Amino acid sequence: MLVIPALDLLAGRVVRLEQGRAERATVYSDQPAAVARAFAAQGAQRLHVVDLDGAFAGGAASANRAAVAGICAAVGPRVSVQVGGGVRDLLACETLLGQVGAAAVVLGTAAVKSPELVRAACARWPGRVVVAVDARAGRVAVEGWAQETDLDAAALAAQVVAAGAAAVLYTDIERDGLKSGPALEATAELARALAPVPVIASGGVASLDDLRALAAAGVPLCVVGRALYDGSFTLPEAITPARQ
Repeated sequence: MLVIPALDLLAGRVVRLEQGRAERATVYSDQPAAVARAFAAQGAQRLHVVDLDGAFAGGAASANRAAVAGICAAVGPRVSVQVGGGVRDLLACETLLGQVGAAAVVLGTAAVKSPELVRAACARWPGRVVVAVDARAGRVAVEGWAQETDLDAAALAAQVVAAGAAAVLYTDIERDGLKSGPALEATAELARALAPVPVIASGGVASLDDLRALAAAGVPLCVVGRALYDGSFTLPEAITPARQ
């Protein structure tokens, strides 16, 4: 299993939220590019970057766009960067994948509100579009997780895979940023259902045992945030257990 460090950006700073709530943010750094370089030096093969301001406002935030460009430049081609948050049209995709230098874009709200955008993006940039399925109690939430829907998470995941998504990023919102353990059963079930399209687990990882459990359950990729920033384990420590 590939461990993917997360860099969540709020006003140009690296933060972690609890359950996606901006008022419950912990600031870890005001130098995102330096954080990215550190993860690259520790063995990261991919980074997951989120423009939180863009996710909440429904469009890219200028301070974060500059930070994303700095991250991509800092790690160069040796580390791929997937970027999400406020990506709501083809122009945003084109900017991130072209000018900014991202390897992949992550679409979330667009998968619910503009499914035609997902189909068009997947057709235009095959293999470079990840779709985020963020859920509370199995139901999808959008607009930076602030708006809940009646959509079933597994059903939406199947739809975006049919549309051509390269991967599905599955987040259990209730666990995100709390280090309460991942939604193991739900994530593993989704991974089995969507294979060979990979599922990226996100939310709740607190220990190396969590990573071992996800790997053993057949989940191929996992985004890790707060546990790395709080020192529960280091990225080099995480890489070996995730492969076991």
